[in-house]
Amino acid sequence: MFGLMVRFTCKDETAAAAFDDLVARTGEQIRANEPGTVIYTVHRVDGQPLQRIFYELYRNVAAFEAHESQNYVIHFLAERSQYLASTEVDRLDFVSGKGVDVER
Repeated sequence: MFGLMVRFTCKDETAAAAFDDLVARTGEQIRANEPGTVIYTVHRVDGQPLQRIFYELYRNVAAFEAHESQNYVIHFLAERSQYLASTEVDRLDFVSGKGVDVER
C-alpha cells in the first residue's frame, strides 16, 4: 500500500467553492476508472473553512503512478493552484489498519 495525506488551504470562500467543484468532478472520474485507488477521500476541516484534507490510499506505487497519469488528474493538478494559498503533502508508507483488504 502507498498513501498520501494532503492539506490544501484555499485562498478564500469563493476559491474554496470552485476548488470543491473541481474536486467533485475529478472524484467522479477516479471512482469510475481507478481500481488501484483503494481510498480517495476529501474532508473539510472543522473550524478551518478554507482547508481541505485529502486521504489517498493506493494498492501500490504503480497504482499511484497510474492515477497521476490520468488526463482528469493532470487537469486537476493544472487547475488547482488558482484556488489555493498553500499545499502540504505527506507521503505515507502503510503499516496496518482496518477497513481495507491488505496484500503485503
